[in-house]
Amino acid sequence: MALSTERLGLFNPEKPMENRLTDLGPRHFWQYFPPIIQNNYGKWKYHEILEPGVLVHVSETGDKVFTVRCGGCRFMTVEHVREICDIADKHCDGYVRFTTRNNIEFMVDSQDKMEALKKDLASRKHVSGSFKFPIGGTGAGLTNIVHTQGYIHCHTPATDASSMVKAVLDELFDYFQGMTFPAQVRISMACCLNMCGAVHCSDIALLGYHRKPPIIDHEVIDKVCEIPLVIAACPTAAISPSKTEEGGKTVKIKEERCMFCGNCYTMCMAVPLTDKEGDCVTIMAGGKVSNRISPPKFSKVVVPGVPNNFPRYPEVCEAVKKIIEAYAANANKYERIGDWAERIGWERFFEKCGLPFTEHLIDDYRLAYDTYRTTSLFKYTDAAWAVSKVVEG
Repeated sequence: MALSTERLGLFNPEKPMENRLTDLGPRHFWQYFPPIIQNNYGKWKYHEILEPGVLVHVSETGDKVFTVRCGGCRFMTVEHVREICDIADKHCDGYVRFTTRNNIEFMVDSQDKMEALKKDLASRKHVSGSFKFPIGGTGAGLTNIVHTQGYIHCHTPATDASSMVKAVLDELFDYFQGMTFPAQVRISMACCLNMCGAVHCSDIALLGYHRKPPIIDHEVIDKVCEIPLVIAACPTAAISPSKTEEGGKTVKIKEERCMFCGNCYTMCMAVPLTDKEGDCVTIMAGGKVSNRISPPKFSKVVVPGVPNNFPRYPEVCEAVKKIIEAYAANANKYERIGDWAERIGWERFFEKCGLPFTEHLIDDYRLAYDTYRTTSLFKYTDAAWAVSKVVEG
């Protein structure tokens, strides 16, 4: 039976592009390129960073594209988006792009336009006096923090995302507008272990962490939830069916198996996970995706259980600043934080950063053999000896 070319379908296998529907899925990227990029596609010779936040790409034809990068936020008001569009219409013929770390990039084709754009961006401020569009985030500096949803949208966070990112970047803002680090620094933030942010492979990672299993509301669970769905949602089989004293259907949780992921709460509102006393922030360091100098690395826990003091998180900001300042002062050029820590030894990393090292930071994951340091070389420090004595090593 031939394919219908009437009411139920217009696809013609002889001419597959004929009558093609173009409103399904993303549009082709080509139409979003500025004309100068379309004309020089595949002809770029090199690019340079002229100053923090300003790049120039040079083509074989001699054409140049100047890019001004500004810090953006993950959650934007409609008013803010409209202002971004107004700037793009005014300076960039309506073209604008966003980076994967929520930076905003405006592209122009001459240096005069670039200077006018920079002046306009610097003049736009909030009522409090802070920049709406701070220029920076390039080269050997701190770029924007990529983060998860937090209290504003997610149902399983152990902490908030937007407020913590704001607090940390307020402390490190000078590094965003400069290029004074040995290499680039990427900070990410996830508000729970489900980790819809890249905290597993960032230079510094902030992770909201649940430390207590869900609380079961036995009175309503069988009225608002499907018990089999709650049980099946647990990845570690920690949940099993049970009965209340009155004989009603409910579940029980094997606490030593619970990994605090919140999957059960995703399926059932009668097993809430958030706990004011149990929720905390864990800080990790040393991860990266880049292959330069060394292979990609996973982040390692360096500060566990930081108090979850909303909204300015002073303990988190202090710990991050210690790591950043020690790295800036001691690392070699082009070394990422993980490369620096491995060169000097993680034992000395804790000393340089002024962070306590305890036996609780030793990787005890059951498949951790792949990540153990199996060399006989060991950098013996006072902190390392103290831990060795505690574990009777």
